[in-house]
Amino acid sequence: MIESEGEKTGTFVVTHAEAESAVIRDVETAQIHTLASNPGLEVRDVLEATVAPEPPLEVTWQVVDVVERRRVDLVDSDLEPTQHARDRAAETPVGEFSRIERAGSGEIHVFRIPPEDAENAASDVLEDEETVARAARLEAVRVEIRSDVDEGVLSVRYLPD
Repeated sequence: MIESEGEKTGTFVVTHAEAESAVIRDVETAQIHTLASNPGLEVRDVLEATVAPEPPLEVTWQVVDVVERRRVDLVDSDLEPTQHARDRAAETPVGEFSRIERAGSGEIHVFRIPPEDAENAASDVLEDEETVARAARLEAVRVEIRSDVDEGVLSVRYLPD
């Protein structure tokens, strides 16, 4: 598709949705676009789409074309991190994370955190808009959080279809 003046093509995550409007965020630039109408979008939807400014004022946007639409599911799993994730966490300084590539696509981010912060850290990851944006960039449709409160290990798994 050829972009017209002002049109923008990219990957967008829906950060806010009401019956009459929605807000989307470009996952690469973090630019926010308020849509003049809501074409059935829900929070955590990911769009591979083209958007354009809505005339005449061009302060709101409209979705011109959708190539793909998917939803990112966030799951607080009862499972503990895998042994591989625990081993990687043992090598990671507290407060930092390590990235593990998955076979095929997706990634696993392993955090080493103070054990007393483990429960809050899992909640923070689930509530953070950037978690969904990162999933969109990785083409993941499921984000699974696994934690071990006693060891201070948090595993965030970005999983494809």
